[in-house]
Amino acid sequence: MKIMFICTGNICRSAMAEAMLKKIVKNKKIENVEVYSCGTYAQTGDVPTLDAIEVMEEYGIDLKAHRATNIKESNIEEMDIILCATLSHKGAVISLYPELSKKVFTMKEYANFKDDYNISDPWGYGIAVYRKCAAEIEQCLKKIVKTIF
Repeated sequence: MKIMFICTGNICRSAMAEAMLKKIVKNKKIENVEVYSCGTYAQTGDVPTLDAIEVMEEYGIDLKAHRATNIKESNIEEMDIILCATLSHKGAVISLYPELSKKVFTMKEYANFKDDYNISDPWGYGIAVYRKCAAEIEQCLKKIVKTIF
């Protein structure tokens, strides 16, 4: 199974989600899962924000080696599930790749949250906002892992 996370710059939300799911998959010894991320407006090669790196360290994850990938330079067509940070990202993905529409969801939508389907962008805010964002992603991933595996 191939899973991709998508946000805007691929240096905060989708990068953290990718790293967190990779850790969960490794810790649970789930096989045949590949996890990727990209951004709708990412500059390929960009590094994660310092706050994203710091918050992931709190989860025991080293995000320093992550490099952003623009959606147009990604392997999105190979994905089984595409999980977006917001409804606007979902719309952007579907407009670029209408043939993938049945595979595209927001993280919160796929995790069966009932109201707000968006994970707010922490970029430009302080570490507390990044921690809240990471906690939201973790909450989604716990539900998603139960659904998928």
